[in-house]
Amino acid sequence: MTQVALVVYPGFTALDLVGPYEVLRMLPSSQVRFVWHEVGPVTADSGVLVLGATHTFDETPTPDIVLVPGGSSSVAIHANDERLCAWLRSAHEHATWTASVCAGSVILGAAGLLRGRRATSHWQVVSAVRVFGATAVRDERIVHDGDVITCAGVSAGIDLALWIAGRVAGSERAKAIQLAIEYDPEPPFDSGSTAKASAATVARANALLARDSITPAHMGAGVKLMWKQSIDRLRVRRG
Repeated sequence: MTQVALVVYPGFTALDLVGPYEVLRMLPSSQVRFVWHEVGPVTADSGVLVLGATHTFDETPTPDIVLVPGGSSSVAIHANDERLCAWLRSAHEHATWTASVCAGSVILGAAGLLRGRRATSHWQVVSAVRVFGATAVRDERIVHDGDVITCAGVSAGIDLALWIAGRVAGSERAKAIQLAIEYDPEPPFDSGSTAKASAATVARANALLARDSITPAHMGAGVKLMWKQSIDRLRVRRG
């Protein structure tokens, strides 16, 4: 059995989680768990879509695969969650793969799992992984460094999950999963990365994302997270 632990926290981005779920649930003998502090409904960053946490952290100590989604308005808040970070560190010791989608890499970084590794994230926040001792990678959709895999924003989670499926169950199974979900993207616009999008499109995208991310709670959590990392680095330098 392959136990898959998908972290579901208040304010997560739906596709970050649901895309990989649709892939990883098709692994042979897979058991998917949506994990959080307690079981029950958890609301996405839209404020209207709700998923249910099926298991607690305590009930899921040794998953085979761990995946953390991003969340535009809340990732910094949850990166300050010491219990979540402690569970991630412990689960990572047993997991075959520990992964993040989009800004979920910030939470992995806060847990200390990116230090000394190459990592990526959503194009808006990819530079933030440097705060956690990682090398930021901007031009790769999936970054694999040891047993930690990070990927770019939102839709890249499907690619990441297929990558994991290929490693866990072989390329033929992964290809079959890809066909089963008919993942053969042909977007009507060629603006899916900052390298392709116009300056005006980038500005519009930033404005769309700002609606969810610029809140007092988010800003305060971000400042707290950066302060903690700065203090930790200073203590390390001073021995």
